[in-house]
Amino acid sequence: ALQIITGFFLAMHNTANINLAFPSINHITRDVPYGWIMQNTHAIGASMFFICVYIHIARGLYYGSYLNKEVWLSGTTLLIILMATAFFGYVLPWGQMSFWAATVITNLLTAVPYLGNNLTTWLWGGFSINDPTLTRFFALHFILPFAIISLSSIHIMLLHTEGSSNPLGTNSDIDKIPFHPYHSHKDMLLLTIMLSTLFIILSFTPDMFNDPENFSKANPLVTPQHIKPEWYFLFAYGILRSIPNKLGGTIALVLSIAILFTMPFTHTSNVRSLTFRPM
Repeated sequence: ALQIITGFFLAMHNTANINLAFPSINHITRDVPYGWIMQNTHAIGASMFFICVYIHIARGLYYGSYLNKEVWLSGTTLLIILMATAFFGYVLPWGQMSFWAATVITNLLTAVPYLGNNLTTWLWGGFSINDPTLTRFFALHFILPFAIISLSSIHIMLLHTEGSSNPLGTNSDIDKIPFHPYHSHKDMLLLTIMLSTLFIILSFTPDMFNDPENFSKANPLVTPQHIKPEWYFLFAYGILRSIPNKLGGTIALVLSIAILFTMPFTHTSNVRSLTFRPM
């Protein structure tokens, strides 16, 4: 909800044009009342959200939640849409690192045999990352969160067809407790901790997750010394860069996320959870 609200107000002031995108961010942070709070909350909130998502995936792997196939597959699809949304959003300020990260990642499409160059030109809307690219990335970054909300609803509905599990994988109806006050208080505590952390970062080090290169406007003629994505994509980018072949690296990048799709089909143990069979 925080990301949707701040994103909505930022979209009112942002201009998806290569000549105006960077100045419009400048305008938001300097001239718009509380604009710097909206902009930094949106940026820091994205990092906080990814922390929650990665913890959620990790506990799903640990407790064998992937055996509930429909929930797991819809969740993995959600992750892919979420990562695409974050990537499109990272390009919008049109800073130096934004531009070059977008160039490097979209250029991976050229690794696709036969169709690669045409696909890349189609995605860019031209022969380089330019105004049409920024415009469509803004449109996608605006619309995809609504797809995430819709798919999240399906994800939750699928979960409620089976109900909760336990580490043994046995029927846990007898052990179930009321949502309120137990789970509601636990959720409120976590929400308080996360919001407190967000506001502490916002108040004291709002640029903690920003790249210094992004304080310079995108320059297609000057490549940054090190091209690096946001921290939540580093695992995928590290895998991409560790393989010297372009097509091999691209396949490994895709598989680093798509491997989650295989989890429900490769579980061979009689015990559901990793609790009793540590790695």
